[in-house]
Amino acid sequence: MSAPTTAPTETAGPGPWRHVRPGTRTFLAVLWRDVFTTARRPVAFLVQVIVQPLLLFFVFGKVLGEAGYTHGDFGAALLPGVMALNALLVSLQNTAMPLIMDFSWSGEIEDRLLAPLPGPLVAVAKLVFGTLCGLFAGLVMAPLGFLVLGTSGWPLTAWPGVLLILLLGSATGAGIGLALGTVVSPERISITFSLVLAPLTFTGSVQYPWSSLGHLRWFQVISAINPLTYVSEGLRASTLPGLHSIPLWTDTLVLLFALAVAAAIGVKGFMSRALG
Repeated sequence: MSAPTTAPTETAGPGPWRHVRPGTRTFLAVLWRDVFTTARRPVAFLVQVIVQPLLLFFVFGKVLGEAGYTHGDFGAALLPGVMALNALLVSLQNTAMPLIMDFSWSGEIEDRLLAPLPGPLVAVAKLVFGTLCGLFAGLVMAPLGFLVLGTSGWPLTAWPGVLLILLLGSATGAGIGLALGTVVSPERISITFSLVLAPLTFTGSVQYPWSSLGHLRWFQVISAINPLTYVSEGLRASTLPGLHSIPLWTDTLVLLFALAVAAAIGVKGFMSRALG
């Protein structure tokens, strides 16, 4: 039998990928490095993912309910909003913060740029990693929400829409994180996060359906500019069809547009920083 023709250098990547095309294997190796680094500190990641949403469930869903300030199916409407918030913010933070450290302190990004992979694909790998973090953060909220809020589970027919919107919402959050992590200078990132995260959180229709703002038209218009609104409303449209949420197809189109804009700005900013 003839000797294998695979070059010895092809075993340098992760074992399961050694028969994948070199460019794809390099992309997966860059992505896997971030996944592996995060997996080595699971407690810190889980604290980031779980603590704040659990407090939102407890305070808004339990404390305010038992105090008589909320009633009816408020918990059912709150759960999709918290899932949306967690998915978008976790993906944003896990894309932006590593980039800030790589470009300013650790210099690790230089090693990645030396890999046999076009620079824009290194940026895309960061975006995909952030998307995976956000998708996990959103999905893990469903069973926790059912447990804490006491709401019933969703039918199987709701889950295709849930997965689609969570994926688009996580990718959009990662795109925003890519833009912030490359366009904003490190010394200004703290104030930028304060100026970005608070408006995103409180105008994203997390604690209330967007349609309930009809008597506050000016605030409804502001909320319509926030991509988080379409993640929250998309999840409600999938799980609570009787709530008069923004239609799922509208949420999908808006999130695709927001993702394209954020990713384009982020990749451009990444290449500018990388080549600067």
